[in-house]
Amino acid sequence: MEITPDVFAAYLECPTKCYLRATDEPSASNTYPKWVQAQNDAYRTTETERLIAESPNNEVARSPAVENVMAAKWRLAINLVTSTRNLRTSIHAVERIPSEGRGQSAKHIPIRYHFANKLTRDEKLLLVFDALVLSGMLGRKVSMGKIIHGDDRATLKVKTSVLTGEVLKLTAKIATLLSNTSSPDLVLNRHCAECEFQARCRQKAIAKDDLSLLSGMTEKERKRLNSKGIFTVTQLSYTFRPRRRPKRLAAKPEKYHHSLKALALRQGKIHIVGSPELAIEGVPVYLDVEGLPDRDFYYLIGLRVKTAKGIVQHSLWADSAAEERRIWGDFLDVMSRIESPVLIHYGSYEKLFLRRMRERYEGPSEGSSLEKVLASPVNLLSYIFARIYFPTYGNGLKERAKFLGFEWTAKDASGAQAVVWRSEWERSRETLTKRTLIDYNAEDCEALRIVTEFVSSPSILSVGHEEQDTTSTVNVESLRLPSRLKFGNVQFQLPEFDAINKSAYWDYQRERIFVRSSDRLKGIAAKSSKTRKNNLHINNTIIWSGPTRCPKCNRRKFYKHCSSSKTVLDVKFGASGIKRWITKYLFYRYRCPKCGAVFHNSDRAWNNEKFGVHLRALSVYANIDLRMTQERVAIFLNDVLGFDLPRSATNRLKATAAAFYNDTYEGLVKKIASGNLVHVDETKVNLKTGVGYVWAFTNLEDVAYVYSPSREGGLVHSLLKNFTGVVVSDFYAAYNSLECPQQKCLIHLIRDLNDDLMGEPFNDELKEFVGEFAVLLKTIISTVDRFGLKARFLRKHRVDVDHFFKRLAKRDYQTETALKCKTRLEKNRGGLFTFLDFDGVPWNNNNAEHAIKAFALLRRDFSGIATEKGIRDYLILLSICESCKYKGVGFLDFLRSGEKNIDAFAERKRRRTRAASAPVARSDHALGAEVGRWNISKAEVARVSRGSPR
Repeated sequence: MEITPDVFAAYLECPTKCYLRATDEPSASNTYPKWVQAQNDAYRTTETERLIAESPNNEVARSPAVENVMAAKWRLAINLVTSTRNLRTSIHAVERIPSEGRGQSAKHIPIRYHFANKLTRDEKLLLVFDALVLSGMLGRKVSMGKIIHGDDRATLKVKTSVLTGEVLKLTAKIATLLSNTSSPDLVLNRHCAECEFQARCRQKAIAKDDLSLLSGMTEKERKRLNSKGIFTVTQLSYTFRPRRRPKRLAAKPEKYHHSLKALALRQGKIHIVGSPELAIEGVPVYLDVEGLPDRDFYYLIGLRVKTAKGIVQHSLWADSAAEERRIWGDFLDVMSRIESPVLIHYGSYEKLFLRRMRERYEGPSEGSSLEKVLASPVNLLSYIFARIYFPTYGNGLKERAKFLGFEWTAKDASGAQAVVWRSEWERSRETLTKRTLIDYNAEDCEALRIVTEFVSSPSILSVGHEEQDTTSTVNVESLRLPSRLKFGNVQFQLPEFDAINKSAYWDYQRERIFVRSSDRLKGIAAKSSKTRKNNLHINNTIIWSGPTRCPKCNRRKFYKHCSSSKTVLDVKFGASGIKRWITKYLFYRYRCPKCGAVFHNSDRAWNNEKFGVHLRALSVYANIDLRMTQERVAIFLNDVLGFDLPRSATNRLKATAAAFYNDTYEGLVKKIASGNLVHVDETKVNLKTGVGYVWAFTNLEDVAYVYSPSREGGLVHSLLKNFTGVVVSDFYAAYNSLECPQQKCLIHLIRDLNDDLMGEPFNDELKEFVGEFAVLLKTIISTVDRFGLKARFLRKHRVDVDHFFKRLAKRDYQTETALKCKTRLEKNRGGLFTFLDFDGVPWNNNNAEHAIKAFALLRRDFSGIATEKGIRDYLILLSICESCKYKGVGFLDFLRSGEKNIDAFAERKRRRTRAASAPVARSDHALGAEVGRWNISKAEVARVSRGSPR
């Protein structure tokens, strides 16, 4: 079966439309596609006659024979019908440019006409289709084509070589499609409104209850549902489960649920999510605009105003583009005469109209009340979206208004049909056609009013649990079934049941009921009710020395004014244990007799802190490294060491430690950013008031966690703006714009490839492709296992990598998954094998993932309850904890030392370890000292010191 331009153009919009056109399926009476074809035919005829008139008669050939094209002398050929292989076309016109000299062939430029002022990619592909057929007939490439289009007869030159590959792939897919005896799977899309087979396809889709009936569902979502065995709208409706919306997401837009839309369709009821409230403070003005998008021309502005006297409709009509300014001025005049107007529209078309008109013509003065009204109109579609689900397949105004009982006078009324009516009026100037357009616009305004008043009525929000079976509106909260397994207060219908239930509470029974019948429980209850007395034993008392001079007048003689004390809670680490250690500091305040100043010694050991350094170290160690919650840390310190600390004390200890080590943390960040290698990864964290992201930056020795309120790449760019080393990361797009060498994590890649293989085990193309990549990577990893990450041993594999990508470029995969994997590898080629050219650069991002894992384990304790400041404190301490582990240093030892430089502490500890392990020459005196301990004779001591055998 031959592929013609009509069949090719149909495939660009829909495979089903392509098949139906190729098999001559009778079409329904849809006015718009017929009008488009008529416009194109008329434009082609007009432009053809113009070109003929501008060319000499002896240089124009009409429908020339294909056999004479090679030796032809004409300059312009009209309606050249040609074919090659299974492709056939009727080229609108061909311009022939004679050869410039001996040995050079004449150039043939195909010309295509299109009536629209704005071209899409489809018109370019159709031109390249013509050029492909023409080049097959000529036996040489056609490098250039022209599209003449629009009212101004604009000419667009197209380089055919850019799109030839895509056209060849499309024609191959069309040939495969047409070779089948059955039509492809029916999928409705956005082109259906402009298709002659719309009624046929929609009827079949409704009969099948197909998922493509739900507008807005992408092909990816549909395939994902199909993989789960969900193929119909009814099946999808049973998957909806109402979920409690977290408080941190309260400010974010609600997610759209196709399953809830399917449920609304199955039940035939409007479903409401949350408590949407449309507050219209003023006089509502319902706006609907008709225009010609291809010409950027607005010819009809409809305004419907509800006043105390009734409803007033304003229809502002423009006969031509020259009158557009006038109707805009009339629109502003109408709006200025309305007190406190509120513009309401449906969709983005009217919002774009308001913005363009203010840019194109004069608008209201800046800062005026009317200017504010025009700048902030109410988009009813945005308000309804994801909040109110109508039982309609689409989200358009017409479907929703029809559900509420509104009907348009014209049964085929639509935006596309309005374009046809306007074209007919411009041709005939009939009053009836104009009246039809004005009525259609007024009915759109009325439909908008009906939908607005419905969704803003108080009754729509008053739906309760008891009404969901009798009303046409259902609140999604009423669909949530109460669980009998969860903790919480039970709502009893009878107050007697509530009183009986409260009497069964565990603590109530222990304190009020069981104690009446058991003396033992009575004693336990009395003992547990006693509060712990905070009379801690003082282990050490220190009298702190006073100052030597008055800080104000520098006088040496002053007297004691009053005494004071400070108790510091701390712990003391021993060789085999920990004990509570309480130090009491006694000090005086002094008064200067000369200037009267009251002062004390500002140099004090406790630095206004209630807790000592070692207690802080122990608390932070338990909280960060042992991952005990702050509440459990407080319980541990109280029960084991006898303190009486509230939970807030451990939080204060964490904040104090974070402030103390902030310079250490900043040093880690700078050290990583100035190195030669950085591993980076990110993860999400739930805060008390929203969602944040934590980025982990690490090399082989240091780790730094950085908080960011968003996942955008600005943080990475600011930290690594001067970085010149290699960044190892996953395939997140934010890393791609870094101006430094990058290595993508190959573990991520092979996992994704493996998932694709698991999903399509019988895809031979994918098997071959993944198999070749696996062999290539396995060879490289074998070299890494043998020689390590040394570039002088790895560079030899560059040849294998280049050969692999050359073979890959020549492959023409037909399956979608294989093509997707090929595109992904070619796109990221520059970052897949960077480690072959650098020493010490890993081929995976496991270092960063290991760092992220440490945060993920800690995140369990505070997810959803921490503040942004609390998260930042956690990240400072976790950065130090993980850096200590990377360097082989104990986190608790570092905290106890009071040191701020991890490298200096690690080096000092290594020196002590080397000194302790070094052999020591022992003198006779030292050996003699052991005699008393082991009862060794002096002669034996002398023999050992000489090294003599026994």
